[in-house]
Amino acid sequence: MKDFRKKIAFWKNRRITRRHALFAFGYSLVLTTVFSCSNSPNNSKQQSASSASNVASSNTTANKVIRIVRSKQLTALAVLEEKGILAERLKPLGYRVEWPEFAAGPQQLEALNAGALDIASTAESPPVFSQAAGAPLVYLAANSSDGQAVSLLVPKNSPIQSVKDLKGKKVAFQKASIGHYLIVRALEKEGLKLSDIESVSLPPPDANVAFSQGKVDAWFIWEPFVTRNVQNNTARVLTDGGNGLRDTNNFISTNRKFYQENREAIKVFLEEVQKAQNWSKNNPKEISQLLSAITQLDPPTLEIMHKKYDFTLIPITEKIITKQQEVADKWYSLGLIPKKVNVRDGFLTPEEYAEITPQEVLAKQ
Repeated sequence: MKDFRKKIAFWKNRRITRRHALFAFGYSLVLTTVFSCSNSPNNSKQQSASSASNVASSNTTANKVIRIVRSKQLTALAVLEEKGILAERLKPLGYRVEWPEFAAGPQQLEALNAGALDIASTAESPPVFSQAAGAPLVYLAANSSDGQAVSLLVPKNSPIQSVKDLKGKKVAFQKASIGHYLIVRALEKEGLKLSDIESVSLPPPDANVAFSQGKVDAWFIWEPFVTRNVQNNTARVLTDGGNGLRDTNNFISTNRKFYQENREAIKVFLEEVQKAQNWSKNNPKEISQLLSAITQLDPPTLEIMHKKYDFTLIPITEKIITKQQEVADKWYSLGLIPKKVNVRDGFLTPEEYAEITPQEVLAKQ
């Protein structure tokens, strides 16, 4: 009885509404349309515990909390967390910043709509799957594609020499992620289909273990997993998202309620993201030293990786919305989302973007 009361108290603190519950159910249905998930039980428990801890701590203060996804890559978000710049800017507005961590984009957006995250940073596909599940998602900003930072790995001594050689092989990727999208594009460029490979749907930590143990033949994944495995002599890059393979952008997103209630904080956040992007682009040595610990890579290696990133916040235009619609249509045509998605439902009006987007970014239109 005591454990039952604790569970009730936990869910009250989470403030899960009927809409959130329906979203979580719908989102799980969308994801399991593709494959049965092989999430690590320990990893899931750690994420749940982390989310619960963040929500619980947010209830112990009168200040407002803004929860932004932690980035363990060479990104402006990681710079903002490490330098504490954003926290100082938002403090006068009555906010404190928390940085919860999630395995990948799909997990971020599930948390976003369950009230455990306020701002997510993902590639193009997670928002589409989220919208297909009925989430009130809002695209706040678009980021550079950084295609070279996403790679298809094979074991160092693998006989696989081209994407064509993947036919009939086990290929790992996080479902509904950029890795999922790029394996589809890479296969189609060679006249193959997703059904021509054996898809192994795993979140990055689990896929890393499976890859290192030789349980999969290839793995489409992002940095810093790519560089770590190459440095450890366990992998080589078969191809990456550069050279036109990746034709989409990354997105910063939130939910409709948070956008409506926190526009001033969002404006400040995007201003600081833009400043951090500029600083990161122009200071490869400094950002490499700053983020060495969080990426678990030495500064010289990070300086080499720096060339894979563009560090650019770009304005949301009709071209970007059209491309995102193409992504949604692709997933629907493959039968991987249950209904057609009108991505425009998640985009703001030009006037609304003008209110929150840094002027330097708007000038790029």
